[in-house]
Amino acid sequence: MQIEKGIDKIVKTVRMMILDQPGMLGKVASAIGGSGGNIGDIRLVGYGLEYNTRDITIFVDSDAHLQEVLEELGKVEGVIISDIIDPVLELHKGGKIGTKARMAIDSISMIRKIYTPGVAKVCKLIQRKPDLAYDYTVIGNSVAIVTNGTAILGLGDIGAVPGMPVMEGKAALFDVLVGINGIPILIQSKDTEEIIRTVASIAPTFGAIKLEDIRAPECFEIEDRLDAMLDIPVLHDDQHGTAVVVLAALLNASKYVGMQVKNDTVGMVGLGAAGMGISKLLMAYGVRKMLGTDINPTAKEIFSKIGGKPVSLTDVMETADIVIATTGVPGLIRKEMIRKGQVILALSNPKPEIPPEEARAAGASFAADGRGVNNALAFPGVFRGALNARARKINNRMKIAAAKAISTFADTGELVPSILDLGMHAKVAEAVERAAFESGVARTRAEEIEGT
Repeated sequence: MQIEKGIDKIVKTVRMMILDQPGMLGKVASAIGGSGGNIGDIRLVGYGLEYNTRDITIFVDSDAHLQEVLEELGKVEGVIISDIIDPVLELHKGGKIGTKARMAIDSISMIRKIYTPGVAKVCKLIQRKPDLAYDYTVIGNSVAIVTNGTAILGLGDIGAVPGMPVMEGKAALFDVLVGINGIPILIQSKDTEEIIRTVASIAPTFGAIKLEDIRAPECFEIEDRLDAMLDIPVLHDDQHGTAVVVLAALLNASKYVGMQVKNDTVGMVGLGAAGMGISKLLMAYGVRKMLGTDINPTAKEIFSKIGGKPVSLTDVMETADIVIATTGVPGLIRKEMIRKGQVILALSNPKPEIPPEEARAAGASFAADGRGVNNALAFPGVFRGALNARARKINNRMKIAAAKAISTFADTGELVPSILDLGMHAKVAEAVERAAFESGVARTRAEEIEGT
């Protein structure tokens, strides 16, 4: 897997005044490299009579390592450190998303058209034919990103508002990858009934609902009941987005090692939201031997009810051809537990159950972690296709179509393609839209007109 350089390291931008003489920048680079730091971007931000000011991005292993680098820089004559900037916090200042008008509002005439009195004509039209809201408002291109913050990516139950940066990130990806308006909705409640009532009440504002970072087992009931209540797609991304990408990865792994996913024994380590979603989709795809383990007995019971076989972690590692882990427990899988030829997907973020390089060194034929097998490969195209089809649901046929489309874009030797492959997202949307029509969950234009 190709992983972004420095993704496990701390990133800081050091702003420094450097004496404007030949060789000074080289001395700075030597000081950073000599103390074990990696250099990223170098940007000139100001000129002076004697000094130039530059921002240098540095990758370090820890805060203590950063101090070592700064001490070495302090020894370079002609260098003055003026500021330490956290580039991640800088990017988040003011939030990552915003609402913008789609047309220039530069005259009273335009205001009369988009607001009063012109807008009344559109309101009356939608009153007579409600489905025209999909043509004349943003509803048909908007997805609610709903969380209560009880299972924020690797951080756990931190609350809805602290989870907002994650929801904004999802919304930003929706925009840049497939042109969807993702709107974060924070619900500060752990009451299942309150969450269901709230989402059902705001549903008319959106073309689809994306549930995000809601803990298990509550997430299962919330999704199932909303899916039954609403006539628009409801999808818990932690379950199904992850499942789609895992299936895509396995389709490619099967080509490289000569296995057939449907005929192999798959072991699921961790039966929370992601683990259960992956298990359901793999069984829908045709996997017949599905083993699963979890420290929670209730999770094992649910797994058994959907057709899996609960076993111990030892049994999974000794029996399964494919092992998929979503426990959130770093180091849970030790290298001596790996069998030669196994496919290992250790998907917990930010630290996997076993690093991919360790798994491969121990004999795994293929290994990846959650940085590569990321649900952002799936959810943009899945929702784009569902919205394009005006689908009532997102079903297994649509998810499997998405997985197959994703798998075809991976480079030779890779399990999945780049998240930034816009062509891939477009093809996923096409495949999902087609599957929606083929499976009868798409709403045709004729139905819309008849329904009004």
